[in-house]
Amino acid sequence: MVRFLPLSFFLVFSLIQNVGAQQQATYAQYMFNGMAINPAYAGHHGALSASFLSRFQNVGLNGAPNTQTFSAHSPLLNQRMAVGFMVIHDKIGVIGQTGINGVYAYKIPVSEDATLSFGLQAGIGMYNARYSQLDLYNQGDQVFSDDVRQTRPNFGAGVFYDHKTWFVGASMPHMVNNVFSRSTNLRTIKQSTPFILSGGSVFELNPMFKIKPNFLFKMVDDRVVEFDLNTHLLFDEVLWVGMSYKFSNAFTMMTEMQVTDQLRFGYAYSVTTGLLRTAELGSHEILLNYRFKFNLKGVVTPRYF
Repeated sequence: MVRFLPLSFFLVFSLIQNVGAQQQATYAQYMFNGMAINPAYAGHHGALSASFLSRFQNVGLNGAPNTQTFSAHSPLLNQRMAVGFMVIHDKIGVIGQTGINGVYAYKIPVSEDATLSFGLQAGIGMYNARYSQLDLYNQGDQVFSDDVRQTRPNFGAGVFYDHKTWFVGASMPHMVNNVFSRSTNLRTIKQSTPFILSGGSVFELNPMFKIKPNFLFKMVDDRVVEFDLNTHLLFDEVLWVGMSYKFSNAFTMMTEMQVTDQLRFGYAYSVTTGLLRTAELGSHEILLNYRFKFNLKGVVTPRYF
């Protein structure tokens, strides 16, 4: 039965005249990969920073989602402006999406310990649905006779307030309701416009330990689709250990390690709390971040957000 689950999903969604395509990839370690959800985050590492994230979701299910993300961003010479670049490839079953975006952010100092940043991103989204590769019960079904390979523009915006001990950000990474049409005109796929609100704080328990709670709230087309609460414990500025609960369907354990002054490694393991919990083997997510440029003191300044 498990190997027929992806086909069942496609059959259900294909009965709807306008299908909402997955617009924003899901991440467990968004708190360590801020530009993936908010363009205003660009430049906040204070150095040229490159990240690679790979996520394999619902392992064990045929056609399960997987996501690969590469991003790089850096402040410019005056530290007020920052630029970035991001590529996201998201795949579920026979449907794949690739987004390529350039990012620009501008920082305004609010106080000695706080900055307010505004960000914009622009690029393209490539949608590829290979319906012809489905193993159909009714061969020749016209609903699945045409593949969809189309490219559409994308624009996004965000704002990010960063204090020494807390932060809050709001963004709409995709602001265009793109429509991907089928040549038979039987169905169309309409992309949604997500709104993301995130925030967090850090508290020092003692010189060796700090605790960092975070939250993420995502709304798509006036529907709440994700509410995530998590907390991390930082040991000696080197090791983060934490847990997260996604109210929709998942519980996550994660860790991040400062391997060197410039290299960070993160891993997250999620288990589904919904109907799929007995059919899948969990989700795995790996994050690598490297900061190329040292500041004048010889090391990258530790950042909690």
